Amino acid sequence: MNLQNKKNEDFIVIYNKYVDTVYRVCYMYYKNKSDTEDAVQTTFTKFLETDKTFNDLEHIKAWLIVTASNICKNSLKHWYRRLISLNSVEDELESKENFSNLLESVLKLPTKYKIIIYMYYYEGYNSREIAKLLNKNESTIRTYLKKGRELLKDNLGGLNEE
Repeated sequence: MNLQNKKNEDFIVIYNKYVDTVYRVCYMYYKNKSDTEDAVQTTFTKFLETDKTFNDLEHIKAWLIVTASNICKNSLKHWYRRLISLNSVEDELESKENFSNLLESVLKLPTKYKIIIYMYYYEGYNSREIAKLLNKNESTIRTYLKKGRELLKDNLGGLNEE
């Protein structure tokens, strides 16, 4: 295999052989699919652009691993990524607070509405399944859902005005 020229066939063989390894290295840093895929693409782009002469496939593998690690480390050090990370932490905390307020409002509902709302929205049961589980008519369950939603809307509307 003529590794100096990096012909299409050679590149495809190398890519197929090492893409999983590079992906795993990048995923260890980012722990998310989209950033990992970007780093893998950048790594193989750098491989195509390099003028380096490789001795064998192990040399290529080592170069890809080191390059992928460096790309990830440099990206994680960038000020913009830190800003994004801080913003996402703040957003996550805010969404947890909103979720907490919503759950608190659900728990304040009368029992007959609370259990239905919980099973429907939090556990993912449909009205037919809830009716079967609670030994009630399906129309009763739908009525409880409607009334429970109205009560929640009133309760949450009161929270937003404060």
